[in-house]
Amino acid sequence: MAIDLKLEDKPWYHALAYGLVIAGLLAGAVHYAWFRGLNAEIKTKRTQLEGLQQEIQKGRAAERKLSQFREEVRRLELELAKLLQVLPSKRNTEDLIKRIETLTRQGDFTLRKFTPGDFIPKDFYAEWPIDIALEGTYHNLALFFDRMSRFSRIINVEDMKISALPNIGQKSISAGFVAKTFIYTGDEAATHPGEGQPAAGKTGPTLGPAGVNARKLKERAEGKGAE
Repeated sequence: MAIDLKLEDKPWYHALAYGLVIAGLLAGAVHYAWFRGLNAEIKTKRTQLEGLQQEIQKGRAAERKLSQFREEVRRLELELAKLLQVLPSKRNTEDLIKRIETLTRQGDFTLRKFTPGDFIPKDFYAEWPIDIALEGTYHNLALFFDRMSRFSRIINVEDMKISALPNIGQKSISAGFVAKTFIYTGDEAATHPGEGQPAAGKTGPTLGPAGVNARKLKERAEGKGAE
């Protein structure tokens, strides 16, 4: 249905007014469509911005937790280091041998026997018995055990046997005992090839680095006792 405005009989400004109204309606429709699209884009950007801000907050929280985790790791590492002083790994056994040798010298003992035994595997550690025989005095023996008890690592003294020497002199007693210490192995086997295990074609055990040092100490002790 056509709309007949009949502008022929009306002044010219009526036509101008109608034209302006129609142009305004068209412009309004165009602007409405444009602003509607712009508003949708703004909402999308705001949603994306809020998502990024949430991610930033999560990242900051994770960063704060990361510093806490690092501090916890450092604390656990320090605790582990302290525990490994009490229950050291096998690569530290040479130090024990040297310290016991030093104690025998400080106590004015004659070291008659120093025989490291084989590792005895347990759950996460291994027992390491060392058979020791000394000649000295009761006083020096007490000092020996007192100083050995101050070692950072665990050392148990078992099978203690004390007897008097027949000839009374500077050394009045003979003492034999087993010094049993413990070695951390973790998930590894308590013994490795070359450490307490017979080698191919051999009937006796093959000593590892700790055993070699122990054997040298034993040889020095036997040489000292023979003097």
